[in-house]
This record gives sequence, C-alpha cells and structure tokens, in this order.
Amino acid sequence: MQIFQNTNYNFVRWRWHALLLSAVVIGAGIAMMVRQGGPALGVEFAGGTIVIVEFEEMPSIQDVRSALGVLPGGGQAAIVQQYGDAAQRQIMIRVPTAGEEIDGALSDVADAVVVALREADLGAFTEQGREIVGPIVGEQLKRQGIWATVLALAGILLYIAFRFQLGFAVGAVVATSHDIFVTLAFMTFFGYDLTLNVIAAILTIAGYSVNDTIVVFDRIRENMRSMRRDNLENIVNVAVNQTLARTIITAGTTLFAVVALFLFGGEVLRGMAFALIVGVISGTYSTVFIASAIAIIWQGNRPLKGQVATTDAAASRRTRRARAS
Repeated sequence: MQIFQNTNYNFVRWRWHALLLSAVVIGAGIAMMVRQGGPALGVEFAGGTIVIVEFEEMPSIQDVRSALGVLPGGGQAAIVQQYGDAAQRQIMIRVPTAGEEIDGALSDVADAVVVALREADLGAFTEQGREIVGPIVGEQLKRQGIWATVLALAGILLYIAFRFQLGFAVGAVVATSHDIFVTLAFMTFFGYDLTLNVIAAILTIAGYSVNDTIVVFDRIRENMRSMRRDNLENIVNVAVNQTLARTIITAGTTLFAVVALFLFGGEVLRGMAFALIVGVISGTYSTVFIASAIAIIWQGNRPLKGQVATTDAAASRRTRRARAS
C-alpha cells in the first residue's frame, strides 16, 4: 500500500503561519522557564540526593512527605513521587542541594531520609539505591551538556554549508534549534526535569531532525537542476511533496518505538521518552515547514547556484539573437 503519493500540498504558503506558531510555543516555554527561575534541573545538574526505597505495602505519598518533616527545613524541598509501576511499590525521594554542601553532607542527607522513614513506621521497606551529586559536579555536567549541544549545531552548520548552500545550512540549524527549544518548552509545560538522559534525547533529536532535513534539501538540489525555470518556492514545494511519504513513514515508525519506551520503560526513562516523542513530532513539522521556509527567506532574491549557469546561458543566447537581428 502506498500513501502520500503524487501529493501537491502548498506547504510553502503556510510558512509564516508555521513560524508564528513555533514562536508562540517557544516564547511560552521560555516565559514559563523564566517565571520558575530556569528549567527544572535533575539531580545530575542541580546537585542533591536521590533515595529509592521499596515498601512491602505501599504507603501514600502524603504519608511519606509527612515523615520527611523531620529533615532540615521541614523537608519542604524534598520531592516525593512513585517510582516505576504501582506493582513495584517503589518511591523516589529527591532532596536538592542546599548551598555549598559537600559529598559527606549529602550522604548524611540520604541517611537522614532512610532514618526518617523508619521512625515514621510506614511499614517494612528496603533501600533500592541512592544517587548523590555534589554542586561542583552538577555545574561541570551542565557545562558539558551545553557544549555538546552547541558543538552538534556547529557541526551541522558546517556540514550542510559545505554540501549544499549557506542558506540551507542556516535553515537546517534553525530547524534543529527549533526542535530543541520546542522539546524544552513541552518538558517545562509538563513538569519534566532536565537530566542527562534528556540531554542524550536532545542530541538524538538533533541528529534525527537534520537527517530528515537533508533528505528534503537533497531533493531540492536535484529539482534545481531539472526545474531551472521555476522559482525557489515552487522547487521547495515540489521537493517537500516528493519526500512527504518518506518523512511521515519514518516519523510514524520511530514514534511507535518511543511511545512504547514512554509507556513501559519505567520512571527513569519516562522523561527521556517524552522528550523523544515531542522531538520526533517537532522534527517532522520543522522538516516540512521550518527548514525550507528559512532557506527561502535567507535566499531572498539572490540567484540559486543551480540556476546561475542557466541564467547566464539564457542571457548569452538573447545577446547573440539581438546581434544577429
């Protein structure tokens, strides 16, 4: 069965609407981040302590929060949530770093959490694991995550500028950056933390998005040779329609995998899977609407590389005919 064959949708016509929609979503995400003092950082970046415990009989989340009231500050900063499936009867307790705590102090916090749960008589439980990250390590990981993203975008820019044109490179980088910011916006809307797993998902999204975009750009380059008399908007529109089936099918099959990861991967991978779901959808959208739109806007009235030779040849023919007459 073949789908999206011989389509003739005018995607280019809606480029300004698409850019406006993206600006609204990204702007809302940035505004929400600013309002809450920045993106919600996981313990890897913010520093702090995570303790995971498994109960024989699952207590209520509120009872666990009440038990942590003996911690410094009344346990107000502690985040308590179910970990994994309900059948696992596991709870994750995260206590952010308070000031310049050293590793020993953070270890004491983890011990204090376990003692508080025992003294609250919430039932028998076993400690399944703990994770302790100091503030210095958290800052290092944050810088490394930012540099990894920036270098990935720079590599994309250089590669596409070398293989295609600068305008296409700008379009690809803007589209990839768009997907990253849209993903971060939706992570903020739905209350997911920015963790190392999410950074890995964001870099995966960047690779997925640019791969999709290159397929369209490659078809545009081919069409620039065979459609020399057409303007860039029509060439782009034809290319997007020609690759639409491939774009949709690739996104659909990828979504099946990441949705399964989101539903059955457990709490540890849920944030990463959510980021991948948003990124795949956003990457498909940006491939169709954003990347080519930016390339068209960047190109403006400048002649296309594939059309320069034709234009010069046509001018030479007109000159020869004028001289002959």
